[in-house]
Amino acid sequence: MRIHTGIKPDECVECGKKFTHSNSLQAHMRIHSGIKPYECVECGKRFTQSSNLQKHMRIHSGIKPYECVECGKKFTQSSNLKAHMKIHSGIKSNQCIVCEKTFTLSGELQRHMRIHTEMKPYECVECRKTFTQSSSLQIHMKIHSGIKLYECGECGKQCTQSGNLKAHMRIHSGMKPYECVECGKTFTQSTNLQTHMRIHSGMKPHECVECGKQFTQSSNLQTHMRIHSGMKPYECVVCGKQFTLSGNLQTHMRIHSGFKPYKCVECGKTFTQSSSQQRHMRIHSGIKPYE
Repeated sequence: MRIHTGIKPDECVECGKKFTHSNSLQAHMRIHSGIKPYECVECGKRFTQSSNLQKHMRIHSGIKPYECVECGKKFTQSSNLKAHMKIHSGIKSNQCIVCEKTFTLSGELQRHMRIHTEMKPYECVECRKTFTQSSSLQIHMKIHSGIKLYECGECGKQCTQSGNLKAHMRIHSGMKPYECVECGKTFTQSTNLQTHMRIHSGMKPHECVECGKQFTQSSNLQTHMRIHSGMKPYECVVCGKQFTLSGNLQTHMRIHSGFKPYKCVECGKTFTQSSSQQRHMRIHSGIKPYE
């Protein structure tokens, strides 16, 4: 009858929470004492209440008794189904106080807030890189483990993430869904579009610590740094000459192969480099830039 009357005579001495039955109070007290008498026989995880253990066992058994009437998705717990139903209702009652972005779940808002606070509580034990979400850390760990579960059916390339495989498949399909609003150029990946936009904005976030020259991409900065370090990783297999850029090595190899892809449209003379062809064209045009 206490359920109907609302009477809760049993009170927790630690936090003041009240209960209708003494056994409910006893179960609650395990939160404060840390006692977890119910253990999972599959993974050893322990719980304060037998009901929580029963819910947990569904992870191992695969039983998902709670089904969404909208899309048919199933869940192990009723609370997860309730949270999921907010997606269909469109209700986003959790709003960020910084940027006013709204979310359906409070957990999503909490994860989002780490963007503003720059809090990254999940750290990789291998390289100490930190992440805002545990799922991002789990994905990152595949880099260290070498596990690549996702394989391209076209060329056999393997990827650590399903998203990377999807992006890679666009190479084969030719799909470029990301378009620049300034010039209309399209890209297979959103990150490539973001990098490209720096051409229009003039943003060059990557600066050389030696000379102060700035670049739109980190890869261009890394290549530039070879000028200061003197590193020339690309070596000609014929004469042993070394180069800072792979493109310079490719151009140099034409000397040995005799390949001259640049042809003068006036007299038919061929050249190994486009710059040599351009200089030659001055003979026909009569342009003398150096007076």
